Amino acid sequence: MMERTAGNDPKLVSTQYATSANLDARIRLHANFSTNSYGWQLWVFDHLLALPADASVLEIGCGTGQLWAENATRIPSGWTIVLSDQSPGMLHKASATLAHLTRPMRFAQIDAQQIPYPDASFDAVVANHMLYHVPDLSQVLAEISRVLTPGGTLFAATNGRNHMVGLSDLAGRFNAALQIKRNMAIDSFLLENGAERLASVFAKVTCPIYEDAIGVDHATPLVDYILSMVTEDRLQPGEQEALMAFINAELQAQGGQIVIEKSTGLFVATKALHGKGSGHSWDASDTVR
Repeated sequence: MMERTAGNDPKLVSTQYATSANLDARIRLHANFSTNSYGWQLWVFDHLLALPADASVLEIGCGTGQLWAENATRIPSGWTIVLSDQSPGMLHKASATLAHLTRPMRFAQIDAQQIPYPDASFDAVVANHMLYHVPDLSQVLAEISRVLTPGGTLFAATNGRNHMVGLSDLAGRFNAALQIKRNMAIDSFLLENGAERLASVFAKVTCPIYEDAIGVDHATPLVDYILSMVTEDRLQPGEQEALMAFINAELQAQGGQIVIEKSTGLFVATKALHGKGSGHSWDASDTVR
């Protein structure tokens, strides 16, 4: 049985993602202040373009649908796409975000531990920064493998241990209860241990790394991000205003910009063509430094 952490506690995850508000705050920080000018969603989609022209694709934990919104003009016309999430609020936001697309997309409320599709239904499954939230990763990986066609591909994005740790430390200096890394532990599926978990199920695993950092020159987006990661009961009356003042003082002390290092990558895991696979391999040519 998987060890339960804050990051995969069902009650906390359900609260965090009941609506898109918390995720939206995080997306804004990365979208507006990332130092890599080639956006994350574009980079992820580049890897999906290796799929066949008539591929069937399932995204689990689709969130607000940003992967597809930011690549709307790049989606091959022959793909069949199902976007799923456990949160009705997320699915509503994703549907609204993608309503302008002329191509059909299906939306489904799904628990990734029990994917309601037959064996070999999809050529690809996308899990974009979500596998560290599932209560039973082994069960989810088994389900993903089951619904993939032989030779099908899982695209699973995740972070490394040092991802955004500078922001966690900054919040922790203000109030230990706001230390993000402790409050939202994601140790179950990291860049450092994801390959081992995937190689037990898939025939081949690679992991290209996305080089990036955050450079922020005003306090509000940092405060919004910090608050998006904690529950309201951790805040005392007036503490939000005090946190804003603390971040502004830190900005001034650091010459007007706070730089936060990121550690992010994309596991590409291929299902065996025959049987359950043997000779599992992990290609370390693109791995965590």
